[in-house]
Amino acid sequence: MSELPNVALVTGGSRGIGRACAERLAADGFEVWLTYVSKPEAAETVVQTIADAGGTARAVQLDSSDREAVASFFKDEIKGKVHLAALVNNAGITRDGLLIRMKPEDWDSVLDINLTGAFSCLQEAAKIMARQRGGSIINISSVVGQMGNAGQANYVAAKAGLIGLTKAAARELAGRGVRVNAVAPGFIETDMTKDLPEKTVESMKTMIPLSRLGSPGDIAAAVSFLAGNGAGYITGQVLAVNGGMYM
Repeated sequence: MSELPNVALVTGGSRGIGRACAERLAADGFEVWLTYVSKPEAAETVVQTIADAGGTARAVQLDSSDREAVASFFKDEIKGKVHLAALVNNAGITRDGLLIRMKPEDWDSVLDINLTGAFSCLQEAAKIMARQRGGSIINISSVVGQMGNAGQANYVAAKAGLIGLTKAAARELAGRGVRVNAVAPGFIETDMTKDLPEKTVESMKTMIPLSRLGSPGDIAAAVSFLAGNGAGYITGQVLAVNGGMYM
């Protein structure tokens, strides 16, 4: 067993699903590193919450769409310094709009962060995990990446792309003991949904057999499972956590 710190890296870990994943993985015994872009105070709040619960965490400013910054981070901060046990590719944004009116910059920014950024982190993590001959990579996709959604062509394309990336990477890395899976959340109570009109939320619930929105903790539980030894024979899969949509 490695004497280096056993680290789980969560991108976009300062709020919502990312925060829930960071806190759950810390409770599972990982040293958690969480990335943020523009709100250090939110990230430090998560770090303190984890510390108060007896865990260890670190907040790192990192824009996953900046390939050079990602490569430098993995080279300077992770390679040879920690045992990278898990990567959770969660960082993402939305820039919604009807496709016939979608601005090129809104398409580019969503693909750059949600898909290319995830690829960059996966690529760098894979190099390290392959040498370790072990590790778990978990990409946070979405139910809309499976079913499509009007007004989100850029987001849907990115999340569907993550599913394809997951399956390809799983095949390439399995021989080195590296597992790659995806979690596809359904409608989850986050900052992006809390301000929706009640009528819209009720309409969303009619599409969900369990008749409720999910919580970030529901997604974190799935990530915890895929990061752990209990999922040691699972790779290349998409775990849908969506209250029964698509059943």
